[in-house]
Amino acid sequence: MSLTLHYHPLSSYCWKVLIALYENGAPFEARNVNLGDPAARTAYAALWPTAKIPLLVDGGRVVPETSIQIEYLDRRHPGHVQLLPEDFEAQLEVRLWDRVFDLHVMTPMQRFIAQQLRPEAERDAVTLTGAVNDLGLAYDLIESRLGDREWAAGEAFTMADCAAAPALFYAAIVRPFSPEHKKLSAYFERLLARPSVWRCIVEARPVFQYYPLRHALPARFLAD
Repeated sequence: MSLTLHYHPLSSYCWKVLIALYENGAPFEARNVNLGDPAARTAYAALWPTAKIPLLVDGGRVVPETSIQIEYLDRRHPGHVQLLPEDFEAQLEVRLWDRVFDLHVMTPMQRFIAQQLRPEAERDAVTLTGAVNDLGLAYDLIESRLGDREWAAGEAFTMADCAAAPALFYAAIVRPFSPEHKKLSAYFERLLARPSVWRCIVEARPVFQYYPLRHALPARFLAD
């Protein structure tokens, strides 16, 4: 087995690549990374100096960064689902939506969670408010651009949807969708119905106890 994914089951960015791997169907080994252990962190940083997860390794080749990992998987290990289309204009649309979900949903969500990991007295109210407001702007953008599409970039499930699922899963806990976000809410439900996405949720259940907003997790995510 040449593919190895270094990951943690609670990480939103790890979900992004796991979804791609589950959609693709390529065999891979999943290695849980304990970045809290100094020796494990040092050993992991020897693979890639930033020591960020996930990291995809194919034989002797180290592939960092989630979008690059998914494109690499799509081209070097093509599988059941093509996650990046052949057409150039369609590729641009997929990459655009991938960036929207990573930069405008995942990033403010993670800023909010980073504050939750600090003692309450040390949390920055401006950062918390700004993150929530940024999520609202992102939701409005997505709602206005989705149209009648089944998936983010069109009628096919792509890398953009791999990014969307974990971003929206965790963001909706920080700032639930508003009633006017009907298309966004329906899109999120379609993502949840995707077996690859639901598998990530189920696999994360044993570690949801370490998620700082675990008290706000909807019951449907904690048990079938």
